[in-house]
This record gives sequence, C-alpha cells and structure tokens, in this order.
Amino acid sequence: MKLTVRGLAAALNSSGNFKKKAPEIAVDHLVIGAGVVGLAIAQRLCEKFPMKTTYLIERHARAGEETSSRNSEVIHSGIYYPADSLKTRLCLRGRELMYQRCRTLDIPHRKTGKLIVAKTNQRSYIENLHLKALKLQWPPHSAGDVTSSPVLPTELISGDEARAMEPNLSRDISAALWCPETGIVDSHSFMESLEKDILESETGDLAYATRVVRVDPYSTGSSKVIPGGQGWVVQTVTGNEGQTESDAILARTVFNASGLSGPFILNSLLPPERRIPMYYARGSYASYRGPGISGISHLIYPCPDTGPNAHAFASLGTHLTLDLNGKIKFGPDIEFLSPPTSEDSEENMDYWTKHLSPDDSKLEQMHLAIKQYIPEVVVEGLQPDYVGIRPKLIPPGAGFQDFIFRTDYSCDFGGVGLVGESPMISLLGIESPGLTSSLAIAEYVVDDLLSSTKSAQ
Repeated sequence: MKLTVRGLAAALNSSGNFKKKAPEIAVDHLVIGAGVVGLAIAQRLCEKFPMKTTYLIERHARAGEETSSRNSEVIHSGIYYPADSLKTRLCLRGRELMYQRCRTLDIPHRKTGKLIVAKTNQRSYIENLHLKALKLQWPPHSAGDVTSSPVLPTELISGDEARAMEPNLSRDISAALWCPETGIVDSHSFMESLEKDILESETGDLAYATRVVRVDPYSTGSSKVIPGGQGWVVQTVTGNEGQTESDAILARTVFNASGLSGPFILNSLLPPERRIPMYYARGSYASYRGPGISGISHLIYPCPDTGPNAHAFASLGTHLTLDLNGKIKFGPDIEFLSPPTSEDSEENMDYWTKHLSPDDSKLEQMHLAIKQYIPEVVVEGLQPDYVGIRPKLIPPGAGFQDFIFRTDYSCDFGGVGLVGESPMISLLGIESPGLTSSLAIAEYVVDDLLSSTKSAQ
C-alpha cells in the first residue's frame, strides 16, 4: 500500500531531461504548493517580512486543487488527538485564528457545534475526550483576551438531551459530547482571501500551472554565480507537460508545502535508505436527500471504531456535516490505495488522481455506518458526491501520526553556506485537521521554525 521509495525519488525529475542548471533569478522565500497551507505560509511571510521577496508556485491552474478542496470544510474544535501533539496545538490555535479571520473579512462560516454520539459501550470514549478537553491549555501565541476562558469547552449530555437537540438520532444513543466550538467554513473563499493578500503585497507573487522538476543545493561551481548566493536551485516548468526547457530560481529559503507530493522533493535529494515512504488514503463523500434528517442543524460524529480494528487516528468515521447552504453530506470513509505496479515515475507521482471519481460502490457500507446513529436514513437517498485523498506517512493500523515539520540545510547536501542558513522546511503528512490548522501552521513555520534559523536574521 505504500509508494516505493524508488518511485518517489524518480518522479520529481521524471523525464531525465532536466540537468543541473545555474539560477537565473533569486528570491528570498519560495513556497511550493498553493493549497491552503502553502497559501497561509506565503501570506504570513509577506506580512512578517515585507522587505523580502516571497514567490508561491503551484502545479495546478488554481489554488487548492488537491486536499484543500476535497474535505469536509469543518472548523475542528481540536479534541481528537493526543494533548501534547502538534495536531492538537495547531488545531486549537488555528481554530482561534480562522474564526478571527472569517469575522474580520466576512468569509462565509458558521459555528454550528458538533455532537459526538455514543452507544452504551462507547461512553468511555467520549468521557475520555471530555476529561482531556478539561486539561488542555491555550497554545503559544494565543491572544490574551481569550486565554481566560477554556480552550476547548465540552459538555457530556445524555442521549435524551442529544435527541432534544437532534430528534433524528437513534434511541440507541445513550450519551453525547457537545462541542460548541466546531463550525463550517467556505474553504474556497478562505483560500481566495489568502491569495488576495499575497497578490496585494509589495513583494509577494504567485505562479500557477508551474511545477517543480528539479531541486539542487546551490554551489559556487555553477557557471553563473549570484553574489552572496546560497540556498536551493529550484527548476520549474510552466505550461504543458511536454516542455523540456526549465526556469532556474535560486531560493534562499524553500517551504515544501506540496501536500500529496511532499516527499518527492526530499526523496530526490536523499539516499535510498533515508527516503520517505508515502501512503494515500481515499475518502468518499455522499450527498443525501430523503427521510431521517429533517431539521438537522449541528454536525454529528459517531464514535470511531474502538474495537480490535480501531481506526480513530486514521479516520473519524462516517460523519454528518452540513455546508453553508444547508446541504447534508456523509463521509468520509477510508480506503488505503494500492500503488501502481509500473515503475513509470509520472504514473507513480500522480496515480492517485485516477481514484478521484466518486462511485456508488461504497454506498451500502456507508449506509450501514450511518444507520447506527441516524436510523431513518435510506440508502436510496445517498448519492456519490466527491472524493478526497489524504497524505499518510504510516500504513493502516499503525496508530497515531503527528504532523511532521522537517528542516534541511543546503550545506547538508554539498551546497554553499553553514548549518542554520538556507533551510528547506518540509511539511509532511498534513491531513486533517490541516484546514483548521492552516493559519497556525503558517505562524509556527514562519514565527518559530524559520525565525530560529540564521536565514531569518
């Protein structure tokens, strides 16, 4: 189920036509990937370093074409993951920043609240979540005006109280955890607001339909030397796939926020024994029209499987969400994809795109899961809606995997400079709660990780 490290390394320079090349221009910050996280990082860089150039490149024709536009559009409360994890810290802080930005810029959103519903044998799961919520502390950078209140208010309620809020719930639901801070957001409007900030800044720019084809540490052995040059030579191609002429950019700092392609850049630099394997998980969503959902106004999440096949950290179960127009959808489920058998590197890099078409093969299974908490839903009302792919760093059943932020330096690979100069910061395994965490991830990467390097000085 994992993409081979051979394929991962070969895919970046797939055609073999892109040889080492001297840079033609230089930028201070190069962000690779204009998903919501890459946009947030570029926006933060433009805001914090207005005198330095920030260049954001994206291989698709528009922003957020992969994971960022194929998710539940939920503003998560931050309750599910280990208390000391980056996922919890950045989700809590990101939730605060997202609500603040949405209010300030009139980005469509709604604080709906969420019910995590439990049968009798699942009560301990929500009780443990409640206890964890009570102990959580506000993360670093949180504003002083909010830190006097609980960071994650929750309330344990009875099944009858839950049914008073949502009458369609099953009589088998004996308890629920009410999470009032959960909400929904128009992710496209949110990304457009970040894009606008970058384009309106003095030193920020974006390039779409531009893909990275090669990365090398910068060395003065190049035929063309840029005074004071150090960093990474990033070759890009804009336009159609068949092009063999690239542009070479000297990036003094690189932010690898390329999501599903995150490991490819690193693996093109690393020796085989250190390359990073990659797993992809497919999640299908279904829209619903039919009985059993009248008047629903909150998000409803079942307890994840807590038995021998527990998948709580891989997926939160087939839950009910709303969009801002009141449309109800269920999902996602989870299906780990088998990698291609071909060694063709182009196929390896984008093989997951062949799995984006929704179909009805999972509707019966999805319906069985939904009926456990909303029994009047009928399978005939379910329609395939869309599919998302989640970047995973561990195989199914391997437990919890936190976000990974990895810093490499050009000099580690033979480039000019010293340790602490010319970093490449790679963001790996940024899945849920990546949308909610995006502004906090940008704050962490720019204000904490980059600021601790010599390149920020």
